[in-house]
Amino acid sequence: MFNDNELLTYLNYKIIESKKSPYSYAICDSYVETKFAKKFEERDEVKVYVKLPSWFKIETPIGSYNPDWAVVINEIDEERLYFVVETKGKSDISLLREEEQSKIKCAKKHFEALGEKVEFMAPESNPDEFMEKARDVFA
Repeated sequence: MFNDNELLTYLNYKIIESKKSPYSYAICDSYVETKFAKKFEERDEVKVYVKLPSWFKIETPIGSYNPDWAVVINEIDEERLYFVVETKGKSDISLLREEEQSKIKCAKKHFEALGEKVEFMAPESNPDEFMEKARDVFA
């Protein structure tokens, strides 16, 4: 049904070769995720990241939720900060579907309740803005 060029074009934007992931490639679901994977690869402070597998789910009252990324960031003092990130095409949660809004709100509460050094950030649409917010958490 598809010729080789069509398949390669489709796959090339969805697969990012990775040196900072436990896997050789990050398989992205969208253009926004692709931008994030590329930025994670570029930034020295990102030590490791992973596209969370479909089995990684947070149970919420309205159904299970699968965030996009787990990211470990080191700053100059070597303190580690762990982020779970949900990427969307919009940074304003009120612009998302009601179900997405509810799941994101539940996920925030989930990570707050853990009481660990894990920050949940959502929705994120710009990888540079995410990196700035991550830096602010260290401040």
